[in-house]
Amino acid sequence: MLLPTYAGTLEDYRLTGAPLVPRAPSVPLTRTAFAAAHVISDPLAERAPWQGRPAVDWDATLAFRHGLWDQGLGLAEAMDTAQRGMGVDWLTAKELIERTMRDARAHPMKPRVACGAGTDHKTLAELTSLDTILDAYRTQMAAIEAAGGQLILMATRALPALKAGPEDYARVYDTLIEESASPVILHWLGDMFDPALTGYWGAYDIATANTVVLDLIRRHAAKVDGIKISLLDQSHEEAFRAQLPEGVRLYTGDDFNYAALIEGDGTHFSHALLGIFAAIAPAAAQALEALATGDRATYHALLAPTVPLSREIFKAPTQFYKAGVAFLSWLNGTQSHFVMPAGFQSSREITHYAEVYRLADRARLLRDPDLAQGRMRTLLALHGIGG
Repeated sequence: MLLPTYAGTLEDYRLTGAPLVPRAPSVPLTRTAFAAAHVISDPLAERAPWQGRPAVDWDATLAFRHGLWDQGLGLAEAMDTAQRGMGVDWLTAKELIERTMRDARAHPMKPRVACGAGTDHKTLAELTSLDTILDAYRTQMAAIEAAGGQLILMATRALPALKAGPEDYARVYDTLIEESASPVILHWLGDMFDPALTGYWGAYDIATANTVVLDLIRRHAAKVDGIKISLLDQSHEEAFRAQLPEGVRLYTGDDFNYAALIEGDGTHFSHALLGIFAAIAPAAAQALEALATGDRATYHALLAPTVPLSREIFKAPTQFYKAGVAFLSWLNGTQSHFVMPAGFQSSREITHYAEVYRLADRARLLRDPDLAQGRMRTLLALHGIGG
């Protein structure tokens, strides 16, 4: 098949990978691993893709989650991977959380599910004070706790919009943590994932932000399960996690350096809360199984080929990475189409998708090579490329 390259040429490519077979782990995992999953659209029910609530194929969306649970992975639900604030609204996210939690309770592996609570049911024009921001969080926290989900306190665009200072962040997060029914996961999402989060924690330098966050965690160590950090900076994460109180986990959100961070440095290691894990589930789950048995050679053999794939999916502009996750879902037959809420599939170019196809093959992540090849040909044809 002729595939476009970043050099502006077409090159022949033949599939080479021997696909990994998804399966349950044979031993308990030594790392907590949440895969952040996407939402699968229902194109036949969609009427106004850029306006209103998206049409969701609930059966396919939930089946995708069952596939993650069957492999021993936990789930981070209704996060930015699910297009929160980029095509998926709070009412849809709330329904997603409620449906997911019902299925999780019935699943034989009793998976862990943590759900994103934010402020996105309100516009920035409505969030003009710390009190309105707190009330918005409370609304979503109550819905998640009623459904039985663990809380992830998602970063909100409202605090940077108010130019909130460190003391404002302290007031908001102190209150939310104290009011939560059980330990929460904090969420530090870098501005490469969402430019509207620039200056989060009331700081424009990393040292000040570190102080604000670590002080917050130390004040509430008993009610903070962990913190997800998505800054794509391995050295920062390694230094930060070494300062965490005992019992507080570092959940890596670093989709560039997760293999080394999860393995650890011999003293500390990171757990995982990653969008890429939904796309590379068989490799991720089986690598974590190998790590749990002390087989680091197999761990690296499985995860190393996924890193170039992840770096391609999460390339700048990073916020469009969701398209690559949905694309791999389509190639692997876990959805019947490549249509996303708000037409988000158009956020990446055909050359990107061709490179994801190549790298997924090399990482042994195209489950049915014939199906994947046929679907790649279809996408190429839509872009005027044959061969």
